[in-house]
Amino acid sequence: MKKRLKILLVFDSPVPKPRGYSYIDEFQTPDWATEHDVYEALCANGYHVKTLGICKDINILLEELKEDRPDVIFNLAEVFDNMSRLDKNFAALLEMLGIPFTGASSETLMICNDKALHKKILRFHRIRVPRFHTFYREHKVWLPKTIKLPLIVKPLSEEASRGISLASVVDNEAAMVERVKFIHEKMKMDAIVEEFIEGRELYISVLGNKRINILPLREVKFGNVTDEEPRVATYKAKWDNNYRKKWGIKNVFAGKLAEGLDKTIEDSCKRAYHVLNMRCYARFDIRINQVNGRVYILEANANPNLAKDDELSQSAEKAGISYNQLINKIVKLALARNHL
Repeated sequence: MKKRLKILLVFDSPVPKPRGYSYIDEFQTPDWATEHDVYEALCANGYHVKTLGICKDINILLEELKEDRPDVIFNLAEVFDNMSRLDKNFAALLEMLGIPFTGASSETLMICNDKALHKKILRFHRIRVPRFHTFYREHKVWLPKTIKLPLIVKPLSEEASRGISLASVVDNEAAMVERVKFIHEKMKMDAIVEEFIEGRELYISVLGNKRINILPLREVKFGNVTDEEPRVATYKAKWDNNYRKKWGIKNVFAGKLAEGLDKTIEDSCKRAYHVLNMRCYARFDIRINQVNGRVYILEANANPNLAKDDELSQSAEKAGISYNQLINKIVKLALARNHL
C-alpha cells in the first residue's frame, strides 16, 4: 500500500494555541476561508493533514517538527508577531531544516516584499514597471524630477493593498509629501512613490517551477467610479464588500484585449517569474496604459491568496483545474522543487 504523505498546514494565528488544536470553529468563519479551503482540499486529496497556527513563538513549530516531521509543509504563514516582513524568515527556517514547503523561497519573499527592490530587478532586465522613487523614514521628502504626476504613494513593504486609499493618488507635490509623511509617521513604514498608470488593471496568475503556465487573466472593473475619481485597487476596494457593491467594483475574467496584447502580457509575466526566481505559484498585478497600450507590472506577489474565491483559484478553475487539483499540484511542485 502506498504511504499517505504527511502534510503540516502552517498558518498565522492571532492568538497562541497549543499543538493539536483543531481550529474547527475558526475555519467556519470568513476570516479563515483560505485555511479552511486548503485544509479541505488537502484532506480530499487523501493526505494525512495536521494544522499548526503560529503567533509569536516559533518553538511550537520546532517541537512539532522534532516529534512528527512531515513530508511537506503547506506554507500559509504571512506574518510573525504582526510583522509581514518576517515571512521570509519563516521560509528560511524551513530551508535550513531541509523540509519541502509550498510557495516561494526565502530569497524571493524578501525581494517581492520590497516593492522598490523587485522593480529595480525587473527594470534591469528590461521588464516595464512604472517609474518610481523610494522615501525612507527620517529622510527629506521632495518631488523628484525623474517621475511625472499623477503619482501613487504606497508603503514600501506591505501586502493586500494595506495603506492604499483614494488619498494615495496625488497630483501635486504638497499632496505627495503629505501622503509620504502619513506612511512614515502613522504606519511607521518607508514609502514608495510611483507614476500612476491610467488604464485597465489585470491580475495574472502563474503556476509552475521551471516550466510554468499562465492561467486565464482576471481584471478588476470599476463600474460606478466616475471619470473624476482615480480607478485604483485600494484596501477597501479589495476587501470591503459593501464598498465594492456601492461602487460596482467587480473582479471578472479579462475582456477583449488588443491584438497581440495577451502575448505581450504572458511574455512579460513569464520573464518576471523567472527573473525573480519564483516557484510553485505567484500572481502579477499589471496595468495597460490607456494611451499607448504598454504593459506595466505593478506588483509581483509571491504566495498570493489561495482561497477558493480568489484570483489564482478562479483562474485555475477557468483553465480546467479544479480547486482540489490546484492544491494537489502545489504540493507536487513543492516536492519537485526539493529535487531541483
